[in-house]
Amino acid sequence: MASITLFVGSVYGNAENLATQIQSHINAQGHQANIAEPPTLDSLKAAQHVLFVSSTTGQGDIPDGLFPLFLQMQAQLPMLTNKQVGVVALGDSSYGETYCGAGRQIDALVRELNAKLPQPRLDVDAGEYFEPWEPVEPWLQSWLAAL
Repeated sequence: MASITLFVGSVYGNAENLATQIQSHINAQGHQANIAEPPTLDSLKAAQHVLFVSSTTGQGDIPDGLFPLFLQMQAQLPMLTNKQVGVVALGDSSYGETYCGAGRQIDALVRELNAKLPQPRLDVDAGEYFEPWEPVEPWLQSWLAAL
C-alpha cells in the first residue's frame, strides 16, 4: 500500500477540512496518509507520494502556511523525479484570472521539478460546488489507482 503525505495551504479552513477528509478516505482504502504540519522541505523529500491541497488567497497567491515551502522548493529545486504527485486546487471562478492561482503555481513548479502526475490538477470551483468533496472523491480514486 502507498504512503501519501498531504501538504495543505488553507486560509479559512476549507482546504484543511478537505485534506482531513482526503486523509480519512485514503486511510480507509488501506493506504497510509498523513498531513505534513508544518509543511517542510524535509517532509517533502521524505514523502513517498505527495498530494497538495490548496486554496487561493489574494490575487491568486499561495496561502501563508504553504508559501514558505513553495519558496524553498523554488530556491533549492528538489527534484521530484521518483514521486507521484497530485494537486487539488480550490478557488472561485468569479475571480477570473486568479481562479485557482495557488494550485496552478504549485502544479507548474512540481512539473518543473520533474514530478510524475498520474492525474491532471483538479480545480474545484466554489461557485459550482459548495462541498469540495463531491468532485474530489472520483479524482482521488483515480489518482490512488494510478499509484
